[in-house]
Amino acid sequence: MECAQMKEIGVMDVGGFRVGHEQDYEGMTGCTVLLFDRPSPAGVDIRGGGPASRETPLLNPTADAAGIHAILLSGGSAFGLDAAGGVMKYLEERGIGFDVGVTRVPLVCQSSLFDLAVGDRNARPDQRMGYAACENAAYGSMKEGSVGVGTGCTVGKYRGMEACMKSGIGAFAMEFGALRIGAIVAVNALGDIYDIDTNEKLAGARDENGRLLSSEFDYYYDLMKTQNLFSGNTTLGIIVTNAGMDKTALNKVASMAHNGYARAIRPVHTMADGDSIYAVSTGEVSADVNMVGPLGAYVMGKAIGRAVRV
Repeated sequence: MECAQMKEIGVMDVGGFRVGHEQDYEGMTGCTVLLFDRPSPAGVDIRGGGPASRETPLLNPTADAAGIHAILLSGGSAFGLDAAGGVMKYLEERGIGFDVGVTRVPLVCQSSLFDLAVGDRNARPDQRMGYAACENAAYGSMKEGSVGVGTGCTVGKYRGMEACMKSGIGAFAMEFGALRIGAIVAVNALGDIYDIDTNEKLAGARDENGRLLSSEFDYYYDLMKTQNLFSGNTTLGIIVTNAGMDKTALNKVASMAHNGYARAIRPVHTMADGDSIYAVSTGEVSADVNMVGPLGAYVMGKAIGRAVRV
C-alpha cells in the first residue's frame, strides 16, 4: 500500500466528529459514541445472523432522514440498546436534533455486540453510560484497546471461551490528496484475526498449550465435532470520510468495507455473528465511490489488526 500520495493519519484527523468512551471494567462492558458536528449522511450494511441494532432503517436511501447526529456502539447484546437513550438525552439538552416543532429529536443509530459471557452478565450499557460517553467525547486522539465498546471484546471463540483471546477497539486512517478516510472497529469475532498485509495470524483460538492454532481450517475441523458454537460475537465498524456522499453511495461504501472484514477475520459473517459496518460522510471533498469503497475496506482491515494489538 506504499504510495507517494498516500499516508497514514490519525482517525480523528478525518474531521467532523468527536469520539467518547465509557466502560465498566468490573462488569466488562462499555460503549463508544461518535457525535457529528452536523447532521451527517450515513449508510449501513448488516451481515451475519444475529444483529442487535436501533434506528438503522433511517439509513435506507428511501427514508426521509438526510443525516444523523450520532452513532453508538455498545456491549450488552440487545440489552445494551437502552444506552442510546442517554445519547438522545445529551443531544436534546443541547438543542441538537431534527426539529419537530415542539422539540428536537436526535437521530441516533446504534449497534450492540454480545459480551455478556466475559464479565458480569447483568452488567449492561444503559442510559447513564451512554450519556457519560457523550460527556467524554473529544476531538483529540482516540484511545484504543480494551476501552468503551471494546471492553468486553474477544476473538477466536469457536473452541469455546476457554480458548479465546482478548480483543478491543481499533482505529486506522489514511489521507490520499484531499481525501481522508478512516475506520473505527470493535472486534468481537467468532473467528481468528489476520494481518491483511502479511497474512500473519494475530489472535484467535488457542490450543491446549495456549498457542495460536496454526491453520485457518481448524475452525472447520471443530465445526465437525460440535454443533453448539458459542453465539456471542459481532464485529461493529464505522467508516468515516470527508468525501461528500449521499446515503445511497454510503450504503455501497459500507458494503465494500466488509471486504476488510473478510481479509482480516476468518471465518466471518457466520450465523453466530451480527457483523455490521456504518459509513458516514463528514465533509465535501469530491471522490468516487469506487475509490472510497476499496480504501474503506483497506483501513477497516488495518483497524481490525490494531484492535487485537493495542
